[in-house]
Amino acid sequence: MTTTSSRGRRRAPSRIGRAAGKAAALQKPRVILALLLLLALTSVMLLDGYLRAEVGGDQRVRTGASSSDVPDDILDGGPILTFRGGQATTVSVPDKTIALTFDDGPNPTWTPQVLKILEEYDVPGTFFVVGSMVSRYPGIVKDMVEQGNEVGIHTFTHVDLSYQSEARVTREMTQTQLALAGAAGITTTLFRAPYSSETDAIDNYSWPVYQELGEDGYTSVFVDTDSDDWKRPGVSKIIKWATPEAGEGASVLFHDAGGERSQTIAALPKYIEKMKAAGYTFTTISGAMAEQAGAGSTGGNGVPGAGAGVGGAAASPLQAAHREATGVTLYEGRALIAAVTLAEWTVPALSVGLMVVGVAVMGRFGMMLVLARRHHRKRNRRRFSWGPAVTRPVSVIVPAYNEKECIANTLASLAKSTHPIEILVVDDGSTDGTSRIAREAADRLGMTNVRVLRQENAGKPAALNHGVRSARHDIVVMMDGDTVFEPDAVHQLVQPFADPKVGAVAGNAKVGNRDTVIGAWQHIEYVMGFNLDRRMYDLLRCMPTIPGAIGAFRRDAVLEAGGMSEDTLAEDTDITIAMHRAGWQVVYQEHAKAWTEAPGSLKQLWSQRYRWSYGTMQALWKHRKSLTDKGPSGRFGRVGMPLVVLFQIVTPVFAPLIDVFTLYSMIFIDFRAALLAWLAVLGVQLVCAAYAFRLDREKYRYLLMMPLQQLAYRQMMYLVLIHSCVTALTGGRLRWQKLKRTGEVGTPAGVS
Repeated sequence: MTTTSSRGRRRAPSRIGRAAGKAAALQKPRVILALLLLLALTSVMLLDGYLRAEVGGDQRVRTGASSSDVPDDILDGGPILTFRGGQATTVSVPDKTIALTFDDGPNPTWTPQVLKILEEYDVPGTFFVVGSMVSRYPGIVKDMVEQGNEVGIHTFTHVDLSYQSEARVTREMTQTQLALAGAAGITTTLFRAPYSSETDAIDNYSWPVYQELGEDGYTSVFVDTDSDDWKRPGVSKIIKWATPEAGEGASVLFHDAGGERSQTIAALPKYIEKMKAAGYTFTTISGAMAEQAGAGSTGGNGVPGAGAGVGGAAASPLQAAHREATGVTLYEGRALIAAVTLAEWTVPALSVGLMVVGVAVMGRFGMMLVLARRHHRKRNRRRFSWGPAVTRPVSVIVPAYNEKECIANTLASLAKSTHPIEILVVDDGSTDGTSRIAREAADRLGMTNVRVLRQENAGKPAALNHGVRSARHDIVVMMDGDTVFEPDAVHQLVQPFADPKVGAVAGNAKVGNRDTVIGAWQHIEYVMGFNLDRRMYDLLRCMPTIPGAIGAFRRDAVLEAGGMSEDTLAEDTDITIAMHRAGWQVVYQEHAKAWTEAPGSLKQLWSQRYRWSYGTMQALWKHRKSLTDKGPSGRFGRVGMPLVVLFQIVTPVFAPLIDVFTLYSMIFIDFRAALLAWLAVLGVQLVCAAYAFRLDREKYRYLLMMPLQQLAYRQMMYLVLIHSCVTALTGGRLRWQKLKRTGEVGTPAGVS
């Protein structure tokens, strides 16, 4: 017959209710923080890609354009172009003088060697640096300036500015100035355009760029003697091609980056010795301009503000183009260097993490396939038996909170059970008439084995403990109030208890409302992830979780473990680990099937999975001492705990790297190769999923949803897990969260 332990009545919010309200209020900031972490990861990758010209890179180089708009005196003039007073003027390097210039650096391999050679021979150089390289190797630029060399801008990403918009040109210059400010505390007025050569190569497209930069105070520097060292023609030819004709002065071009520069390093000292022996002196671009003007300081040399230099008016004329970075520019520059340093460390670390995750994911798939097959063959052999058939009555506990839509269906499925059972519906302070509906359903179905127990709202663990204490039999089956059992589910579920070493059994939970997109995604996850995982964990004897939808326990074992704990949000994981530590075996019974109503909206799904993932972390932390225990507890701690942490926390947390790097590669690197790699991983997952569906005798048509699941559903699960990690780090608790039910999961097919 049906009984009730107490009447429900309205009360002021309890301490638990108030705590739950406060916890719920904290979730929004944590979601935002989780999204900010993902945004930060994306930003770091985009910054790193920008530095490597993978993001926003432009490899176009203009050739053969007309120069009809360029003045003849510019085309035929010297290699230094200034705009003193708004008038374009060229300056040549004085006779018997060489301005050594180096392009494309700094490079961590070649630039330090160049600097060492220049220092040994007491020769200054002018380095036209790429801003992205400066931000990556700021220490080299700082040494460069402190050694007495001069620096100029070679854009930030080494693009042909004649193709770029005015905004892009400004950005290239500004970002490089910030990089110099952060690296060496300076800015500069010197500029050399990528892919430029002599002044006669200025065309109608690049001339407006030089004019615009001239108006901004820049001096554009070209070459009149090119070593062509980038061609790697051999040391002797590099020296020959870099030698000016008949004692003329020259702006000589070498490269300290942009490729393999061992020939440049070998040629440079010989070249310096040769030119000194011929009576040449070496200077910087500013030094050449000052010498040509006949003065060593400012005068009319055409350098905007020349002579001010770093630190004020007394600075060396060899570095006259330098300006001391101050104020906002200095701090923005330092911030840029710091951000790039972070990216330089983070992206390689993420790349290593990606490899680890990739190996872990593939290893998990391999383990699941091999062990799931062994499990299936072992448990489905004709002679396999747990022992004498278990036929004695058992207690079924149904915790319920506002389950008016589902409780009748749940009882209807239990009414058809082929195993003798008593049913305890524990109403945890429902306000929707759940207990009344349960009693009416029991009366209507003629079920005299149903007891309805009421209690004040205290949470699911308290409801389960109430049921365990009130149970009359030594085996208790626990199920959710929205779940329906197949007729033989209880009978199949309790058979492993014929083995006295078995303390708990996990059943096979299936998604009943699988005809929606969200339901189909969860169906795939249940069959492939949960059930295939449980087969693997069963053989390894480290099952981490008995599902709340269908699980069975020895009553005495539960009581000895202290009952269902309220210490975590995942009371099912908590009690399962406790059973392992107490020395009980926990097994998986694939033939005991239950149908549960999965969340029907993304919001409900997020809420449920957040509770699961965070609760799992709490349970693992609670039982962390098992890592050092001896006996069964230590075995789970050193086998089960690492597997759960690796496969359910670490790998899923870092698994987004696969998708982020894939998307990054598709957009910025090689779309075809990245797509093929992604499809290959998807293919492996499809094989695993298809095998899981075969073992569970499910219809393959749901696998058509798997590609879309990888693109949308999986990303949401990543965010949920990140959200859980943030909560674990910042603290916070949640109580039994109620999902909205529709009652659409009724008696499963085949039940009459």
